[in-house]
Amino acid sequence: MPRDTNCVFCRIVAAELPSATVYVDEDIVAFLDVAPLAEGHLLVIPRGHYRDVSGMPPGVFAKVTEAIPILGRALLHVTQAEGFNVLCNQGRAAGQAVDHVHFHLIPRRTGDSLGYRWNAGQYAAGRPAQLAAAYQAAIAIHQ
Repeated sequence: MPRDTNCVFCRIVAAELPSATVYVDEDIVAFLDVAPLAEGHLLVIPRGHYRDVSGMPPGVFAKVTEAIPILGRALLHVTQAEGFNVLCNQGRAAGQAVDHVHFHLIPRRTGDSLGYRWNAGQYAAGRPAQLAAAYQAAIAIHQ
């Protein structure tokens, strides 16, 4: 399993740094975020070091994401939240602060003031077809 000795999450996996761990198996670790957006905010990470989602093997991604429903049900039970966000940032521009893949499970309640900007736009005529073709070509190259 790949590891980066300078990575804070790798150090948590190796039990070199403390964490409030809620779930561990052979593939993943889930623990409370030390800077939570809401009480009960969880981080779910692969045990191996992968910088971002696009660099993960599909099987590792599947193992991480298959635990999210279980952890989500536990989060709702423990926090009594009305819902939760699942968030994964890739790259600094997207808000990734730790270079180890991690998914946030953030408890949410109506009126909690956490908010989320969703500045929806529109495509120019013909642009969706152009983008779809470009995606299809890129997928063929990067499979």
